Amino acid sequence: MDIKKDVKHQFGKSADSYVSSAIHKDGNDLQKLVQLATITGEEELLDIATGGGHTANAFAPLLKKVTALDLTPEMLKAAEKFIRANGHLNVDFKIGDAENLPFSDGVYDIVTCRIAPHHFPNANKFVEEVHRVLKPTGQFLLDDNVVPEEDDYDLFYNTVEKWRDYSHFRAWKKSEWLRMLEVNGFEVYEIHRFEKTFRYESWCNRMNLPEDEKDKLSDYIRNSSQKVQEKFRVSIENDQVISFQGEAVIMKALKR
Repeated sequence: MDIKKDVKHQFGKSADSYVSSAIHKDGNDLQKLVQLATITGEEELLDIATGGGHTANAFAPLLKKVTALDLTPEMLKAAEKFIRANGHLNVDFKIGDAENLPFSDGVYDIVTCRIAPHHFPNANKFVEEVHRVLKPTGQFLLDDNVVPEEDDYDLFYNTVEKWRDYSHFRAWKKSEWLRMLEVNGFEVYEIHRFEKTFRYESWCNRMNLPEDEKDKLSDYIRNSSQKVQEKFRVSIENDQVISFQGEAVIMKALKR
């Protein structure tokens, strides 16, 4: 699919910036993911769309084995360099598609996926695949940006994300994630919502957005309704967008 080619192209040229990205490297959600996992130390974990490798890196010292999977070879190489530099030798690296996982049924104790599903063109197939590769009662820890339930807010957020990053497919509503998980055989045990502040310059630069497009996107945000600007806490100084606020959720679900 074209969207997957877009993902590989976009992240192939942005791999190193994702390893060093503060929002990916230092986000409080990463610590929460680790806290939510039930761990004895003998588990095997699959981290889907590992990106810069931050989730795989955080879990590696706690588990028997971690497999870091990503669609983009350059991203996987950057993740491997990062994780190996931290001394973790129990991590394998594999190229693969989140919607067609290259693994047998029922082989993992835990599956994680952090700040990535909004790039997947078929999120329901992704959830099906996670369910397939998990052992019975296996844990799925999902962490991604979401949109509010109101359609105007949904439209605004997905518009600006797609504008900034053509490989963005869709950030889903919380209710849509709940439905996808439950209809695919998961029981949702915990949900945590948290806010994310996006600094406009670094947010655009991470995707190498050209200056003219950056200006047009800034105009779009500045000309959005007062209601939308208040909802997303848009900060504007000297006619320049400084930041805005989105939201994300972490869901812990068990395979049934």
